[in-house]
Amino acid sequence: MRADRLLSILLLLQNRGKVTSRELAGTLEVSERTIFRDMEALSASGIPVLAERGREGGWMLTEGYRTSLTGMKPKEIGALLLSADPAILQDLGIHEDYTLATRKLEAAATANTFPSANYFNQRIHIDSEGWVRSKESFPFLSVLQTALWEDRKVNISYLRSGEVKNRKIGLLGLVAKQGVWYVIGEHDGQFRTYRVSRIIACQMIDEAYIRPDDFELTSYWESSKVSFKSALPSYKAKFSLQSSSLPVLSQERYVTVLSMEDSPGSAWLKVEAEFNTIEAACRVMLSLGPNVIVGEPEELRVRVYKAALKTVLLGRRVRRSLPGNSRPQQE
Repeated sequence: MRADRLLSILLLLQNRGKVTSRELAGTLEVSERTIFRDMEALSASGIPVLAERGREGGWMLTEGYRTSLTGMKPKEIGALLLSADPAILQDLGIHEDYTLATRKLEAAATANTFPSANYFNQRIHIDSEGWVRSKESFPFLSVLQTALWEDRKVNISYLRSGEVKNRKIGLLGLVAKQGVWYVIGEHDGQFRTYRVSRIIACQMIDEAYIRPDDFELTSYWESSKVSFKSALPSYKAKFSLQSSSLPVLSQERYVTVLSMEDSPGSAWLKVEAEFNTIEAACRVMLSLGPNVIVGEPEELRVRVYKAALKTVLLGRRVRRSLPGNSRPQQE
């Protein structure tokens, strides 16, 4: 919007002192002709904009002039207090608010005019801990976000274990983790976590939600992660791994490296890791191919060996069945 652009120009001039038309055009992604028109509009509105010509020239404000920062929008403040991650800001639809808010804060607004950081942290949490980043779609994220800011309840239809569940929930917070969004909601007096990509319908309703005074979003999320991980099955294994394959192992979603030792002058690492099941461990070992040597337990080593042998034998049978690969018949 032009009004936001004019405000951005005013704040840039106030923060930097003197700015050329080319610099303003590049920063705001418009043409220099647009900048000239905007300067005329600022001057016509009573803003004391001056133009200095020449090689060292540029646009500036009359000495001593400062603009008021009233009108700082909550979404602009929230964008700054949450995260500067462009992907997350884009998901929430506040990337432009972030840019404008940054310029406003550069102009040294009075801190006590802002809502507290706790207000935003209690509603949106960014967890950057290392799960594998997922690419999912979130068609109802904007509805959930609006209901969260307005303390309203929502009706959702949620896909769980192949079945659709209908719930009316009060929103406690949104959590972003490696490209996946979760919504924390209260249903029938219990706190629940829903994966936003599994919500197939969502409607904000005209019913207010009163947040519990003692609810703390970050603590709840960390506690729920611990509970989730402790409920998973566990299978430990020891193996030797080529150091070049460590990044591949690190990308496995449900593998936890418990210990790792390297030997001077060797390209192999001694690794102990935790998997969910023996089947999962076998799959990972096979995917690493000749870059892994399974040590313990014996049952895993035998299973990987048999699976690899079966693959080799199958490959030989396939090659023999191909045209031109049969043995010539003797006369």
